Amino acid sequence: MYRRRHPCSDLPTALFDAHDLGRRVYDRGGNRPEVRFDCTDREPLLPVLVGGTVELFQWGSRDRAGPLPTTPWTWRASVDAGAWAGVGCDTEACVIPARYGFERGVWFLITEGIHGLLVRPPETAPAAYMVCEPSTRYYRVMTRSDRMPWLVGEVI
Repeated sequence: MYRRRHPCSDLPTALFDAHDLGRRVYDRGGNRPEVRFDCTDREPLLPVLVGGTVELFQWGSRDRAGPLPTTPWTWRASVDAGAWAGVGCDTEACVIPARYGFERGVWFLITEGIHGLLVRPPETAPAAYMVCEPSTRYYRVMTRSDRMPWLVGEVI
């Protein structure tokens, strides 16, 4: 089934309208306007590709009393080691569709997306986490960060 897309993004128009994404639209100057998602936003949302459909989920957990970590990301090693099984929630690997990433003042191109983890606690709203791995030397020099997103099909 064809889903109409918002003219400035790859997000379905219904999703765009339902979450007031108009305030997240930016124009880089000359390029097509884009919708930006930031974990420090007052309502941190993350687009996630689940079952062939893009949906928006809370980015990380804001519930400090709940079982989920309050960070917006998790380590690939902890996901691979099964550490998330101990939180008592259903988890699902997913892809975060992204064309650009931003870390410590540096924009970088993303070709296919970022690996993510969708966590569904039994009594609260689902939360999505960006999966990270230790930085490559190049990424560390570029961003001064010891962690980088685990990219789908590429390494920076």
